[in-house]
Amino acid sequence: MTNNLLDGVHLDELSISKETRELSEAVRDSALSLVDRIESYEDIISIEIGDTTLSRARNIERDTSLRQLYLKFEGGNPTGTQKDRIAFAQVHDALRRGYDTITVATCGNYGVAVALAAQLAGLHCVIYIPETYHTHRVKEMEQTGAEVRRAPGSYEDTVTFSTLQAGENDWYDANPGGQNTPLQIIAYAEIAYEIYDQLRDAPKVVAVPVSNGTLLAGIYRGFVSLYKRGRTSRIPRMIAASSSHKNPIITSFKKGLDFCEDLRPEKIKETKVNEPLINWHSFDGEEALWAIRQSGGDAFHISDQKMVKYARLLGEKEGLKVLPASTAGLAALIEMHRQEEFEPDRFVAILTGKD
Repeated sequence: MTNNLLDGVHLDELSISKETRELSEAVRDSALSLVDRIESYEDIISIEIGDTTLSRARNIERDTSLRQLYLKFEGGNPTGTQKDRIAFAQVHDALRRGYDTITVATCGNYGVAVALAAQLAGLHCVIYIPETYHTHRVKEMEQTGAEVRRAPGSYEDTVTFSTLQAGENDWYDANPGGQNTPLQIIAYAEIAYEIYDQLRDAPKVVAVPVSNGTLLAGIYRGFVSLYKRGRTSRIPRMIAASSSHKNPIITSFKKGLDFCEDLRPEKIKETKVNEPLINWHSFDGEEALWAIRQSGGDAFHISDQKMVKYARLLGEKEGLKVLPASTAGLAALIEMHRQEEFEPDRFVAILTGKD
């Protein structure tokens, strides 16, 4: 059963619409002006990215007495995760700035997303993967024409190496952190806008699985923008959750720190379940930590067993096949409710569909 859960929602070799393929031909046509090519790529983004499902989890509500629980399922993006949002934003930026090659370090999902986004833009894509990682998504990267290379060391080491290669070869650097953080936060802020479009106000809580922290930081910034513009009556509490004692954001919050303290790399143990969440250094950790504190939120350690449990629960009760690691936020939200029952309101948990 565990293997099936880990497989998540598998798409048919990265399904892309016929219209998108036709637009891609225009993006790749060097005879067209850059303005026209970028416009075609923006049309691709409009067709393929975002507007993912926000559904009410009534069956889980009945089991937990948590009212009203909404699930924002990012599995509807073309490669099955929220990473498509930042991948297409980065490739759009690379195309606009005249790059012909883009590079990124990855353990799986982000690499597939960048590979697809680059293929549709006609950019060469060089992906670095830590030599000890064994993601089945390598095949999907290669199917898009990406060049996959192995690099020694941890994921964090591979990010540094990929960034160095970008500088040496004049490639676009799509790695997390640094100058890319604002662009990625803007892309993830769209999730907040989509939640608002359906609920017409901010929920009381948004619960998010965290790794580098960019997703949570982006959603928070989106709601701050909505609140400042008078669209919402409040900013939601941001709840962060990750693999137990294997994420610097959670550990730093629990310690009461106002900065994101790195963990000891040798203490981080990877499993098939926790791999999407673990790291010893979170590239946007300070942004996420700040968002949790500013919103009056909280942070939680979640075990592999609980993540698998909630993935099964979602399949049985709501008919969703999700990546177990993505249930960390939902698990934290329900645990909070069991400890001190929430007043009836609206609550959102972010989920994704692929490992």
